[in-house]
Amino acid sequence: MRPSAERSSPARWRQVLLAFLLSLLRGALPNQIRYSIPEELAQNSVVGNLAKDLGLSVQDLPARKLRVSAEKEYFTVNPESGDLIVSDRIDREQICGKKPLCILDFDTVAENPLNIFHVAVIVQDINDNTPLFKQSKIELKIVESTKPGKTFPLDPALDSDAGPNSLQRYHLNDNEHFDLAEKQTADGRKYPELVLKHSLDREEQNFHQLVLTAVDGGDPPQSGTTQIQIQVTDANDNPPVFVQDIYKVSLQEGVPPGFSVLQVTATDQDEGVNAEITYSFHNVDELVEQFFNLDKRTGEITTKDDFDFEIANSYTFSVEAKDPGDLAAHCSIQVEILDENDCAPEVIITSVFTPLPEDSPPGTVIALIKTRDRDSGENGEVYCRLLGNVEFILKSYSKNYYKLVTDGPLDREEIPEYNITVLATDRGKPPLSSSISITLQVADVNDNAPVFEQAFYLVHIAENNPPGASIAQVSASDPDL
Repeated sequence: MRPSAERSSPARWRQVLLAFLLSLLRGALPNQIRYSIPEELAQNSVVGNLAKDLGLSVQDLPARKLRVSAEKEYFTVNPESGDLIVSDRIDREQICGKKPLCILDFDTVAENPLNIFHVAVIVQDINDNTPLFKQSKIELKIVESTKPGKTFPLDPALDSDAGPNSLQRYHLNDNEHFDLAEKQTADGRKYPELVLKHSLDREEQNFHQLVLTAVDGGDPPQSGTTQIQIQVTDANDNPPVFVQDIYKVSLQEGVPPGFSVLQVTATDQDEGVNAEITYSFHNVDELVEQFFNLDKRTGEITTKDDFDFEIANSYTFSVEAKDPGDLAAHCSIQVEILDENDCAPEVIITSVFTPLPEDSPPGTVIALIKTRDRDSGENGEVYCRLLGNVEFILKSYSKNYYKLVTDGPLDREEIPEYNITVLATDRGKPPLSSSISITLQVADVNDNAPVFEQAFYLVHIAENNPPGASIAQVSASDPDL
């Protein structure tokens, strides 16, 4: 399957980057080739003619050995045509999650002479996920004396797609008593709120059933639904009221399980049993319940598991305070996780060119190296150096990318093999380090002439020797293989 080479047609699989995406990537890396494809493109689909875009002719491909150098090879190069081909499933949601821009970066290598090119492939989202509610049924109890305008936060739908294909809006079926409002959490997630628009009368109608629909922005759009079942209850004079509508707190990612985060407090002006308040999480996802505990009597929130800033750096969730009459109030909890330098940098060897001829000139590329650190800020800034081995140096050719090159002549007869250690260190306090070793074999070239054991031989020959008799023996050696 080959996308068309016409760049101006949006109906073709072959696409070029939009202007605003190009501006984001321009100047990021030298010799950079850029493509744009939709996710879930079939295996063996052609992304573009890489050889042509690099200025290589088809006739040169066997000698140049054009290939992809990456940790996970989503693409390969057709050795005959030079086409860049999809070789593995590309699921945008699995690779990039909700990031607005999903880019697969990798190097391509051509030999004879050696050239390294950086390729960036933007993976565009397709509408392959339907908005889904966690529950097929939402049950609410609303006291009949509730005044119009009262809002009731509802569980949001989840949609793994990004951008326009993600969840866009909610709507409610036509009914006499309720409207729908859309709100956003601090991290930008949309959630619906049920709004009471007319007073309820339990004696007239004690049960209401509604249908809530979530719709994405795909073409055509996809949707999911859930039922809202409302039980109208007898009046209770006063609902609980939280001391604060929003609680904010910051935690170091290294706090132990059981650490006290904060305590929410709600009051109820009723007396006796009607003033007893029970606290609970309200419409939270599984991650919140995995990392936090809530004491239903005191409102104290404690940690339940170890945090990892590199997985999630903030949590936003809602706590409900409810009295025995099912009157409830809600507050928002915003927890910021602060990064600690708990991830050592990684050193990844993407390509090694061994054995290396001993007559290779200084500056010859031996290996391509990539570093990464899952920490953020200074904790995630990495620099590399070599331990020993003055014959080699590291050269940075873009952020987190290095070339290992020769810094002087090699002599196989003196040193046939090198063990080169690359040390990566971050800028955290204290810094963390990791290292990796590269074994380089030096290949022989015919750079030594044979040498006699003696520069001069004096031979005495007796007369009358028969023909073929041995008169002397000379010996020469050659250190080449």
